[in-house]
Amino acid sequence: MLSSKMLDALNKQINYEIFSAYLYVSMENYFQEKNLEGFANFFKVQIQEELAHARIFYEYIYRMGGQVVLYPINKPEVSFDSSLDLFEKALKHEKSVTERIYKLVDIAIDDKDHATNSFLQWFVNEQVEEEENFKRLVDKLGFIGDKVQPMFMLNAELAQRVFVLPSPLAQGQQ
Repeated sequence: MLSSKMLDALNKQINYEIFSAYLYVSMENYFQEKNLEGFANFFKVQIQEELAHARIFYEYIYRMGGQVVLYPINKPEVSFDSSLDLFEKALKHEKSVTERIYKLVDIAIDDKDHATNSFLQWFVNEQVEEEENFKRLVDKLGFIGDKVQPMFMLNAELAQRVFVLPSPLAQGQQ
């Protein structure tokens, strides 16, 4: 059984995951408007991942006998100075997600909620990957600067990204 503090925090995390998807829609739009379909594709996949993360939390709450509460979604940022600025903001956002996941783990530890702590470890590991991916792209964009050819090469690379159903959903362990 989830404590009321844990249940509230998990419900707020669902909201934050959906907000993350909404933010990434804004970022996808930035690249669509610039006809950089590979960069837009990167964010299309990211949107799917964030919505899948929200679904994993949603299913977990019900598995644990809790009730899902939905909150309004905040408006995301919609203007960016450059591709590098956008990815720096995305990295900062992912770091905020990581902080939130760590706080959920702290609550689980304080509650001696071993099941939720175990459940959250997938997200701890996922955030390492998320931050690494965004940091890599920030580094590349910083190196590329205003050079057109490398930008198009990175665009082509990002066009290859595909959505893979997260393992908790793929394995039916939500």
